[in-house]
Amino acid sequence: MTGSLFTLTFAVAAPFWVLMILLPRWSWTARVIGSPLIVLPVLMIYAALVLPALGTVLPAVASPTLDSVRDLLGTDRGAAAAWAHMIAFDLFVGRWAWLDSRERGIPALVISPVLVLTILLGPLGLAAYLSLRSRWPRPAAVPAAAAQRLG
Repeated sequence: MTGSLFTLTFAVAAPFWVLMILLPRWSWTARVIGSPLIVLPVLMIYAALVLPALGTVLPAVASPTLDSVRDLLGTDRGAAAAWAHMIAFDLFVGRWAWLDSRERGIPALVISPVLVLTILLGPLGLAAYLSLRSRWPRPAAVPAAAAQRLG
């Protein structure tokens, strides 16, 4: 079962990455990616792997040592849970970057390689996006009174 959950982890996240990277202007992409619940399938896999082993996992993460974390990750269940943990957070970060890039007007051809980097090497993708986003400041909000006059 652990091997199947490991394989399933990226499979349930991949469609969201496809939407953000390959179909960024499709109307359904914004609707789907707009929900933070897109990470829920991966979180369910993570919970299925971690909760039955909570007695082993909790001590290792509550008071981590290099040896305890290595021992935890050195098991099939531990590696699969770590994979689900990474996929969930990478997807959440990718979602945030995609939404933020749309607000800032960052072109899809610029953000797509950053999203690929986020899939492959999460923290480096985040670092790349944080350095990139400063070049596209967020547009100033239209004051409510001015918006009413325009509407």
